[in-house]
Order: sequence, then structure tokens, then C-alpha cells
Amino acid sequence: MTIYRFGDQSEKITLVQPIDRMGIKSLERELTQIRELTQTVFSLTAIAVDDWNRDLSPWSAPPVFGKEPFGDGAKETLDCILEACSDQSRSYILGGYSLAGLFCLWAACNTDRFSGIAAPSPSVWFPHFTEHLRENRLQTDAVYLSLGDAEAKAKNPTLATVSDCIEDTYTIIKDQKIPCILEWNPGNHFKDPDLRCAKAFAWILNNKENDL
Repeated sequence: MTIYRFGDQSEKITLVQPIDRMGIKSLERELTQIRELTQTVFSLTAIAVDDWNRDLSPWSAPPVFGKEPFGDGAKETLDCILEACSDQSRSYILGGYSLAGLFCLWAACNTDRFSGIAAPSPSVWFPHFTEHLRENRLQTDAVYLSLGDAEAKAKNPTLATVSDCIEDTYTIIKDQKIPCILEWNPGNHFKDPDLRCAKAFAWILNNKENDL
């Protein structure tokens, strides 16, 4: 894993985002969009993982598309992120897209380090994940969820469950009395991921500003 840091590292609020190696190219655009959506100042720490399916999966699962299975490297990734977020005087917000969004929700079940979770288009179709959320309370103060309104139209039967799964996830989090929003975006899973991430982080910043 490789760590990239953006912005003034003395700021008390740090956004933390797992990405793949290609994701670094869109971070500057995402940062610009976040700054257009909030007045809150922040820095960003990006964690580039080596193996997307392994490093962000909480447990092993068979392939859903292609031939590559999902590993169980999320704990190792979370340990790395927690080490990078060790300053107790700062507030950390964890967010990520797709499988990284799923990882962020799972991480909040295992640590209270993050004051907010930004999960745009998370892969909540992941096998047994909503059951895991029902049994494990998220240890965070606010959660942002979103989904593209065409994501459930995927031909893959597992991916096509994502709409029902995101609704279940939203209900579970609300039942846990955690402030949460579910926003629907136009398009499929691959439309405007940087903007969706920006909206997610900005919502957390704007709704938690007095508490961060």
C-alpha cells in the first residue's frame, strides 16, 4: 500500500480514502469538487491498495464477475489506515467508492476512529454483508450512502440486488440511531465516481461541522 497526502497536514480534519492505483489520477478533480461543496477546511490522505478485491474485502467470497475471487485482506488494510490516522487530536472521515465504500462501512463496525463514513455507490451486494451490519453496530456519528438509479439494472444477478441491499443498509443504520442519508444519483455504477465521492465527503463535512 502507498499513502498519498493532499492539503495542509496541520488541518484538524482529515479525509481518508482507499483507492486503487488508477484512482490517484482523479483525486485532484475530486478535491476541487469537494471544496466547491463545503466551506470546511480539510486535508486528504489517500491509501492506494495493491489488490482491490483482496485488500478491501472483509472475508473471502467467490467471483461475482470475471474469474477473480474476493479475498479477506480488509483487516490488514484497516490496520494500515489506523496507523496513518493515529493523531488523537484530529478528526478523521473515512470514505470510498464501490468496494472501498463497502470497506468503509465494515471498518466502522470495527473501530470508532472515524467520525463519519462516506460511502457512495458501495458494493453492499457483497455476500452476507447486510447480515453483518445487522449484527454489528457502526461506531461512527454520521453515514452518507448513495447509489446510481441505474445500478440495479446490471445483467449480473448479484449486482442487480444492490438497490434492495442499499435500502436495507440505510434502514439498518437508521435503526441504529445514526444520522444517515441515502441519495440517488443518475446513471450506472461508472458515472461520475469522483463527483459522487465529493458529494459524500461534503455532506459529512457540512452536517458534522460543529462536531469535528
